[in-house]
Parts: sequence; structure tokens; C-alpha cells
Amino acid sequence: MGEILRAVNKDGSAKISVITARDAVEQARQIHHLRPVGTAALGRTLCGASLLGEMLKEEDGTLTIRIRGNGPIAGITAVSDSRGNVRGCVGNPGVDLPLRTRDGKLDVSGAVGTEGLITVSRDIGLREPYVGSTALVSGEIAEDLAAYLTESDQLGSACALGVLVDTDETVKAAGGFLMQLMPFAPEETIAALEENIFMMDQLTTILDEDGPEAVVEQVFKGMEPHITERVNMEYRCYCSRERVLQAVTSLSESDLEQLRSDGREVEVRCQFCDAVYTFPPEEVAAWRHTGENGEE
Repeated sequence: MGEILRAVNKDGSAKISVITARDAVEQARQIHHLRPVGTAALGRTLCGASLLGEMLKEEDGTLTIRIRGNGPIAGITAVSDSRGNVRGCVGNPGVDLPLRTRDGKLDVSGAVGTEGLITVSRDIGLREPYVGSTALVSGEIAEDLAAYLTESDQLGSACALGVLVDTDETVKAAGGFLMQLMPFAPEETIAALEENIFMMDQLTTILDEDGPEAVVEQVFKGMEPHITERVNMEYRCYCSRERVLQAVTSLSESDLEQLRSDGREVEVRCQFCDAVYTFPPEEVAAWRHTGENGEE
């Protein structure tokens, strides 16, 4: 089980959300059979989606981050509910790159690519979701997400996301933080926050050794932070036979006719949890196209 905690500084001019999500990222690694660089890339995106999703006010709201870069991982998708529970996948789970020569770290940017888009979609129950996109800044994900938030929300943001992969390729630590400034934040507070973040220890080391509270203390050093909320989160997929059936029967009539004419079982595999749903030939034969409004 992971955790998200929220905190504010003494005068309320800055707020922070911190996530620790080792179990969720490890589950994603196992489901998708990821190599280390894929684990880091998807793990960072899952943590970012969870932090943003948990901020949704609508109980049934969902938030989706899609990263489409020019790297070999061939895209990343992460979906969060309003409680921070996440699920996700990558286009190429088998991608494997050598460590970066300059510092010996996982080459997430090389896997994601530096050209492309990061798109954030918020579905809060309206007719159409709110969707915004910005160009990738670095492919490191945290910087790309911070740039998106600064442009879309018009608030100064700092984001750090990290995944520490152990020597046996399991996840040792995973998490991150998102800090946002209020419009009335004084210049001295901004300067102090920039200094604190610059002087921080390595994020995954803090989470592994001291927990999310230590992240709050380091970012808000000297600002008397106050923790306002704690929320448990996990890797959670909402797929079901009924949901899969609804998706399949919304295919075009010509596609459904092809499935019926084959006279075979149809297997559908969930992209997020790898669950397999099987539909026998007699059920396939009865399928009808439901259309956009769920009507035959």
C-alpha cells in the first residue's frame, strides 16, 4: 500500500503533495514484465498521475497522463482515480537501454524521447473531458509535467519523481512530490523553496530511508509545514467482463461480423492488468453494434 500526504507551509503560500508508491510500481513492473528503464519511466508517470488524480474534487473523476515521445518505449499511459489509485501501461514493455555514461543512471529520457507531447486529460463527468497538451521538455517526465502545470494552471510548480530499481530489478523505492505556489507567494518564500529543493538529498533515498514526511521537511525547511491530509493509494484496475463486453460490442458492425464469422472464442486482454476475458462462439454470434449512444 502506498500513501499520499498533503502539506502547506505556515502562511499558506505554497502547498505540496508527496507520494510514496513502491508497491504500486512494483506491481506494474510484474504485470508488464518491465526492464529497469521501463519500470522507471512508467513508475514516474504513475506517481505523477496519482498526485494529480488525488487532487480531483469529483468523487468519480479520473485523470489520464499520456506521453507520446519519439523514444523506443513507444508511449506511456497512466490513469488515476480521485483517490490516487493508478493503473498504466507502456507501448513497448521490453525496451532496455544501457545506463547513462555521464552518471550511471537509468536513461529514462532516452526511452521516452525528447520530442513529442505530454497530454493530461481530466474527466469530471462533463460531456467532454478537459484535455491539455504541451511539448516534452526533456523526456524525464517530472520536468515535462511541471512545465505542463505551469502553462495550464498558471501557477509556479516544482515536480520531482523517482524510481529506485534494485540489483534484482525489483522496485526498492518509488514516489515523488508536486509543489505549487499560490499567486500571493512572496519572493523570499520562492527563493527559499528554490534553495531547499536544490539542496535536497536524492528523492528516492529520502523515501526509502525516511519516508514522505522527510520530503515535506526538506522542501519546506524553515517554513513550519503542516500536514493536512493522508490518503492510501494502490495500483488498481477497474476492468471487468461487463466493461470489456461493452467496449467490444461498440466496434463497427463490419468488425463484429468478422468476429462472428470466425466462429471461434474471442479473447480480450486488459492493457492495464493483463487479465484475460474469454467470450464463447455462441455469445460472439449474438453480439450487436451498440453505437456511440449505447443503442443498437
